[in-house]
Amino acid sequence: MQLQEELARYGYRQELARRLRFRDLVAYGLVYMVPIAPMAIFGSVYAGSGGMVALAYAVGVVALVFTAFSYAQMVKAFPMSGSVYNYAGRGISAPVGFLAGWVILLDYVLVPGLLYLVASVAMHAAVPAVPVWLWLLGFVGVNTVVNSVGIRMTAMVTRVMLVGELIVLAVFLAVAGWAMASGRGRFSWDAFYNPDTFTWSLVAGAVSIAVLSFLGFDGISMLAEETRDGTRQIGRAMAAVLVLAGVLFIAQTWLAAMLVPRPDALLADGDVNGTAFYDAAAVAGGSGLATVCAVATAIAWGLPNSMVAQVATSRLLYAMARDRQLPTFLAKVSVRRSVPINATLLTGAVSLALGLYMATRADGIALLSSLINFGAMVAFLVLHVSVVVHHLIRRRSGNWWAHLLMPAVGFAVLAWVVVNANIAAQRLGLAWLALGVLVLAGLYATGRRPALSGLTEAQPTGRSPERV
Repeated sequence: MQLQEELARYGYRQELARRLRFRDLVAYGLVYMVPIAPMAIFGSVYAGSGGMVALAYAVGVVALVFTAFSYAQMVKAFPMSGSVYNYAGRGISAPVGFLAGWVILLDYVLVPGLLYLVASVAMHAAVPAVPVWLWLLGFVGVNTVVNSVGIRMTAMVTRVMLVGELIVLAVFLAVAGWAMASGRGRFSWDAFYNPDTFTWSLVAGAVSIAVLSFLGFDGISMLAEETRDGTRQIGRAMAAVLVLAGVLFIAQTWLAAMLVPRPDALLADGDVNGTAFYDAAAVAGGSGLATVCAVATAIAWGLPNSMVAQVATSRLLYAMARDRQLPTFLAKVSVRRSVPINATLLTGAVSLALGLYMATRADGIALLSSLINFGAMVAFLVLHVSVVVHHLIRRRSGNWWAHLLMPAVGFAVLAWVVVNANIAAQRLGLAWLALGVLVLAGLYATGRRPALSGLTEAQPTGRSPERV
């Protein structure tokens, strides 16, 4: 009852079903991050880091552990869906919350489209007779149906898929380890540190690419209103997922780096075809292992990963819509399924349209990736600021470690990564932010100035969503 009372204090009713336990949150986060995610972008990170691919992932873990800590602080203060949108809006001010939500929309709305596109292109390569658009339609259709049935169905399906991903990863680690022991690779610590190529700016640029593999741990915060055991489990699940995934990412990329058949060519020419990891797998276990890794990656991105991404996106749209900062039809909740049905359907439709369009562009995957990473990191920067403003300044907290030092370090590391990110991503991301400022100005001009109940506890302004 305490969680329902917390929502009521902010003017909301408990509309979503509280059915998820800690293990469900961890499974959700791991599926969203995809334990085998580095397989798809290994070559890009390897080339971008001067071969220090394991170091790039290690720095990514450190950077985002601080971010997970800030999430834990804010979800305890505001236990509801909406992630950074809610935390910045209630922790700093409603207009800042709107802009934070707008920025993270760049991440959440584009992520499912990217995942569907990557998976469909990969499956088309494996089965050329089936066109990309048909794979897209199939992936979107299956995930939308599962997510519309209810959160428990999503949790069950993703757990099954997670087991499959972990089996494939275990097979690769075992075979690659045996290959190294048999002398088929080059044992080296260069993946962690190579004095011939090392510069901090190089590592930061690689981290800005590698962070794509980590996106998803933050999606756990979107499930704050669907968690049975209290919001404290949200922060714990985030930390657990980051550490587990980080260890798996570092292990598989280190082994792959020692098995790359032509490392000099990969550094010089990059991974144009996106097959660098699979080439390394072929060195370890032949074409069979390479095919298994490629197909598993495609299915993981196209089904479980995009499935949970669609869940997170629909919850963000739902949260902003019930505060009247997006069209209110997105706040409608299914009575039978306890899911934001319109937001779920819209996310599927946008993902399909975006995937079909980007499939016609040669730079579609690269463009989506850079935009998603930039939007996520900027939103994380705002999150760290919201911790300091809400807890240290507004609440006059005496916990300087949790409410100043930790978010300040997290902010500094992420700012360093953003500054060294792809220039095109910086420009497009800032253009998206500028568009958000114009939308915010339009809200003010039409008398719909953003207002959230967390700013004035005595006068809650949140509106309960409609149910269908």
